[in-house]
Amino acid sequence: MLRIALQSKGRLNEDCLALLKEIGVNIDDSKRKFLAKASNFPVEVLFLRDDDIPQVVSCGTASLGIVGLNEVVEKDCGVEVVERLGFGGCSISLAIPKSEQYEGLQWFEGKRIATSYPNILRGFLEKNGIAAKIEVITGSVEIAPAAGIADAIFDIVSSGGTLVANGLKEVEKVFESEAVLISSGNLSDDDKAVLDEILFRIASVKVSRRKKYLLMNLPESAIDEAARILPAMRSPTMMPLAASGWYSMHSVVDEDELWSKIRQLKAIGAESILGENVDKLIP
Repeated sequence: MLRIALQSKGRLNEDCLALLKEIGVNIDDSKRKFLAKASNFPVEVLFLRDDDIPQVVSCGTASLGIVGLNEVVEKDCGVEVVERLGFGGCSISLAIPKSEQYEGLQWFEGKRIATSYPNILRGFLEKNGIAAKIEVITGSVEIAPAAGIADAIFDIVSSGGTLVANGLKEVEKVFESEAVLISSGNLSDDDKAVLDEILFRIASVKVSRRKKYLLMNLPESAIDEAARILPAMRSPTMMPLAASGWYSMHSVVDEDELWSKIRQLKAIGAESILGENVDKLIP
């Protein structure tokens, strides 16, 4: 049975479990077990701290893991990034007290910077020729300047609310992160088969998130133009209605193009246009 390591709590935990549910893998986490098996798929989930996941996958205790890319790069355990998952996005940024005047990276020369990501920060400073002292802190990094521990911080920024609450401002985005699926790179043939199925299902979910399903009625004279506007995956589906000279058209459109396509379809006579979310779309 293939084992996947997931974060034990927090937003990434919720997003990961939601993804597993979307791809048809049912995990009972109601009792908050350390290890939980899927009821309908050959996988089990190991719940861990996020910063432990790369190491656990690297040593083979878990074959796969879902964790932020920032943790993968910071730990540098030699795991393989199999798939970027498109959620859990955040930046790791340099932030300074909002009262400070900032004119560029030279501000950090000789300063103390508090962080939980010393390796990523060290690489950035060396690349840019900045000599600064790194103060490693495992939690509540944002309080370091106010407490006199450091002059600045290097930490995860999502909405920026935590920075504002602590009198800080973001001045440099250094690293962009998102949730990724990682592998030890040493899977059995059976585990590879399970991984292939997981990736197939994830691809379907990722495609469906960007699509809308459109249904509409339109006159027969508008069919060719409607097909040009909405070519769908290959071509749209057309079905004759009881009313002579009218058809029902079914198609798929990119979410970003939805309203512009609807405007074009209305212009050629389409009526009763219905847009729906796509639950699953198999390419």
